[in-house]
Amino acid sequence: MRRISTKLVLAVLAAVVLPFVAFMFFINYQMEVRLTEDVVRQSLQGLVQDLAGQIDRFVDERRQNVAQWSESAMIVFALDNYESHKGIVRADPERASWDADALDRWATTRELSVDLKRDWDFVIHQTRDFDRIVEVTGVYDLILLVAPDGRPVTCNSRLPDGQPIGREYLEFLFGYDFTAEPWFGRAIEGEASQLDHHASRFRAREYGPGELAHNYHIGFSTPVRNQRGEVIGVLFALVNWHHVQGLIESRVVKEYFRGLVTEDRDPSPYAWIWRSDADTIIGHPREDLYYESVSNHVGLPELTRAVLEDDDGAGSYPEYLFAGEWKNAAFKRTAEPEDGGFYWVVGLGIDNDDIYATSTELRNLLLGGTAIVLLMAILWTMVIARRTTEPIRELQRSTRRVAGGELDAQIDIRSRDELGELARDFNQMTAELKEQRGQLIKAEKDAAWREMAKQIAHDIKNPLTPIQLSLDLVERARREKNPGYDEILERTLDLIGRQVTNLREIASDFYEFTGGRRPEPQAIELGGLLDEVLRLHDAWAVDLGVDVRREGPGGMVYADPGKLRRVFGNLVSNALQAMPEGGELRVEVAPAAGSERIRVRIRDTGVGIPEEAREHLFEPYFTTRGEGTGLGLAIARRVIEELGGAIDLRSAEDGDGGTVVEVQLPTHRETA
Repeated sequence: MRRISTKLVLAVLAAVVLPFVAFMFFINYQMEVRLTEDVVRQSLQGLVQDLAGQIDRFVDERRQNVAQWSESAMIVFALDNYESHKGIVRADPERASWDADALDRWATTRELSVDLKRDWDFVIHQTRDFDRIVEVTGVYDLILLVAPDGRPVTCNSRLPDGQPIGREYLEFLFGYDFTAEPWFGRAIEGEASQLDHHASRFRAREYGPGELAHNYHIGFSTPVRNQRGEVIGVLFALVNWHHVQGLIESRVVKEYFRGLVTEDRDPSPYAWIWRSDADTIIGHPREDLYYESVSNHVGLPELTRAVLEDDDGAGSYPEYLFAGEWKNAAFKRTAEPEDGGFYWVVGLGIDNDDIYATSTELRNLLLGGTAIVLLMAILWTMVIARRTTEPIRELQRSTRRVAGGELDAQIDIRSRDELGELARDFNQMTAELKEQRGQLIKAEKDAAWREMAKQIAHDIKNPLTPIQLSLDLVERARREKNPGYDEILERTLDLIGRQVTNLREIASDFYEFTGGRRPEPQAIELGGLLDEVLRLHDAWAVDLGVDVRREGPGGMVYADPGKLRRVFGNLVSNALQAMPEGGELRVEVAPAAGSERIRVRIRDTGVGIPEEAREHLFEPYFTTRGEGTGLGLAIARRVIEELGGAIDLRSAEDGDGGTVVEVQLPTHRETA
């Protein structure tokens, strides 16, 4: 996230891609909302109104047909013909009668006796008209003419498919007393009526699964009047329900929404019809739902409530879940009974998947386009970012090389822009740094040599001065023949010997500080080496009155024994020098906690470390005493650190005062 290239890519995404994505979601939302509320719902409402209108027209045509047929002169003649021969047939049973047997012969063979044709010619003629109407319209299962006494006069002899009605059915029909039917009573009283959706007892055929709609009918009855306006009979017609079912299953219902889905899919819209109570299903693509309750069985009381609470008889249902699919739907009531209708509820629904199919397709296109735009933007931005940041990365690499001491690092100048100018400045800077470093190194070497020569001259001068004075004293005593010449010579030789030893020590310290001889490391038992160092200083400790104690088991380290002996010798010597009036020196050797190291702790009770001297203890030539080279601690730290260890020197924190030196060295583990 800290890289310039990443920030550049994010900047492009924020400036270009994010607005595009936001626009995509806005368009998708607008498509869904507008398509659902403004287009699909309006389309559903428009289509369901058309469908309800078709049903109303179908019902109205059937009602008007029956009314028109009842005014036919042949209907009146047929009734008069029936009435005029009814008494004759009853008085003379041998006389030919128009009954189930005659109608069956007519339907199957059309062969009738001469007497039957002569006596019942108007009835036969009307039967022929009924057959023609059934055949032409194809919607009527039964057209029945009933006399005022409730007995059938005649009916159609064939079904719409051309098949004869059947003798058994005709015997049932001619033996039935229609005075028990409510529609007959209203018609005799001069009132036309219509029967709502029902399973009629007068159906001529029973249909099985898949054709259940054929078992249901709607009916129309109307009075037949003579020229004086008297009711002389009733005309009754049964319309097969599957014709109404066919209206709601029309392909138009689906094809209207064809544009919402892809060509390989069939649109989901379907229609249904409920009774006027808005709760009983009488028309549905699923015939098993006939006469089921919408509120109870289907479990959608909100749909029934939406219809009952609507005052206009048309509107939209709330979005609902049916058969595992969320749907939107609209409804429209058919004409009211006083207007010749049944006041059914015609509904039309569609799956939300179909509603959103177009918006989903658009969303997928937008998502694909967005992904392509996003990928191209990222790739192009990465190319630009790489070309932009590569000179910076090269500058970074060169800077690290310079930081590592490689002042010959140079950057190839590939452009004349700001980055090219930066590269030129960098190359110039490294060239100047190289030159300045050479000058600085030379100056530092000269200064170091001068300082070292000055220190060496100072340290050598100190022993030479008493040697020179002592030699002058011996020379004067010899020249003056001083009686104490031998004593003076002896003291002088002793002084010269001691000063030569001091000079040898100074030379050794300088030699050790500058690197000395090559180390010859070996496995050393640290406890034994410390015991040896303490024994070398034992006489001095006794002379000073210092109590020396060594604690701890020791341990193995891998080091040059001479160098390590010199380090601990200097540390013990410093501790003893800090206790001229006596005290206690404690040397402890133990494993360091939490690491594979050995810790050596040297504690004295001497004068301690002055506050101002703590930061300079390990610097070369620094000493708090008036004698020595000041290289002891500097040499000790370098030797310890070369071994991978650490050394620390501080004042004791308890009440006894003094100094604590702590040395940690890696443990040596011999391997096979």
